[in-house]
Amino acid sequence: MAARKTDDVFSIATFDPSKITDSLREMTEKGAAQSKEAYSKMKLAAEDAAKTVEATIENAQSGSVQLGLKAISALRVNAETSLSHMEALLGAKSLSEVFELQTAFIRKQAEQAVEQAKTIQEATKSFAESLAKPGKDAAEKAFASFK
Repeated sequence: MAARKTDDVFSIATFDPSKITDSLREMTEKGAAQSKEAYSKMKLAAEDAAKTVEATIENAQSGSVQLGLKAISALRVNAETSLSHMEALLGAKSLSEVFELQTAFIRKQAEQAVEQAKTIQEATKSFAESLAKPGKDAAEKAFASFK
């Protein structure tokens, strides 16, 4: 009797093709749904990356303009100071007055250089922070989605 039961399990008569078709259809639909979900996630990630790059480029452009303006301002101030100094030297009446004017000019230039360096350093720091902000925000968003 046991032998007969085994024969029934492996017999062709018990084979039902509709069950295989249903299983294949179910697996195909499940695979398609997973593919759509993966595509949706990849599309979202690509859009976020594009937004991050766009914001970084905008910040880079804006920051470089600001740094350029600070540098131009410093150059303008230095040129005006130098021209004023030359005018003062041309009007000097004695050699001691020339030395006095030159000493005052060097001192003033050193003070201006320190102030200009501080201004440009602050602008550079602000520029670097604004440049890194989109990437930092995107990284924080990505890490938050993993939690």
